[in-house]
Amino acid sequence: MLIKIIFNYIIGYIRISIEGYYIERFINICRNNKITIWNLKRDKNVSLKLNIGIKDLKKVAKIAKQTKCKIKILRKKGMPFVFNKYKKRKMFFIFLILIVVSLAISSNFLWNIEIIEENNEQIEDIYKDVTEAGLTIGKFKSQINTKEIINKIRLNRNDIAWIGIELKGTNAIVRVVKAQSKPEIVDENDYCNIVSDKQGVITKINAQNGTIAVKVGDTVNVGTTLINGWMEGKYTGIRYVHARGEIEAKVWHTKSKKILYNTIERKETGSSENKYKLKINNFEINLSKRLSKFEIYDTIDEEKKFKIFSDFYLPISLIKTTNKEVQEEQKKYSIEEAKELGIKEVQEELDKEIEDKEKIVNKIINTYEKEDGIEVFVTYEVLENIGTNEKIVF
Repeated sequence: MLIKIIFNYIIGYIRISIEGYYIERFINICRNNKITIWNLKRDKNVSLKLNIGIKDLKKVAKIAKQTKCKIKILRKKGMPFVFNKYKKRKMFFIFLILIVVSLAISSNFLWNIEIIEENNEQIEDIYKDVTEAGLTIGKFKSQINTKEIINKIRLNRNDIAWIGIELKGTNAIVRVVKAQSKPEIVDENDYCNIVSDKQGVITKINAQNGTIAVKVGDTVNVGTTLINGWMEGKYTGIRYVHARGEIEAKVWHTKSKKILYNTIERKETGSSENKYKLKINNFEINLSKRLSKFEIYDTIDEEKKFKIFSDFYLPISLIKTTNKEVQEEQKKYSIEEAKELGIKEVQEELDKEIEDKEKIVNKIINTYEKEDGIEVFVTYEVLENIGTNEKIVF
């Protein structure tokens, strides 16, 4: 029965309505004549809806006349009727064929590059390096040599631990792992000095192993030896060791800023407008007026690429441009206002830089009056542990 129904869909079928007092007799005669009927639905005692094959219409009409029933065609279904409906719409079919052909051709090209940076670690200019290495939008996938591209990128950069490229559909997925810069670790059995890794004034020094090379109050620079990796005894003479110890120093953190007496402050008003462009490969079509209704504004562009499946991108994208209105206001500061503002802003920057605020022992503020504004210099003196191991090379 199911096979007959499918066959009738291919060759076409009709849904009809039968009305009369001899509906049961009508159904029995149809079945005796091996006429396929399905999807029967009785509305009233004298009304029945059902489907029949298009080839059985004449036979059913004859049986309906024989049983004194009225027949009415409700709907025509199946492939012949679909084709007949659209046969006069030539442009529709031409357009449909063009779309299918275009999709088939575009599937051979690369239309999107997706960069995945592991652990959300930002790698500067990685997209630029990937494209310069040969992975470009609009390129034939058969011409893309992923191994060659990977080798070029690794030769140009030393901040990448691993990179992989996978071509899926019209999408290239580039996975990158950033290399972690690790300080040189000196083995416990190696002879080493402790040298300064910061500039500062020594406030405390405690050597557990080795010979102290500086004293409290000394000013040291980066690379200055703090604890020597050797010890001298009256009977043993000089012997080399792995220096150990704790050194505390007063370290300086300095930042500066210039505040102009006359400046222009920009503030967003909260008003915005959206404009759209359709981008087909490198060709752009403006869908909105180019000129903005705002006199002063900031612009943010957002590109949305079209795709059929998760990795089947098309060479078509919609660019949404958001213009945010900005109001410019002329601002004039007195000397004292400029000083106060500059000191506040610089201190906020330094406060973000210093983790342990209790270690701040002094704040030095210097301001210099210029013709057009105030220059502010703020220095924090902070107690910090300094020193790193440096292997002794003979």
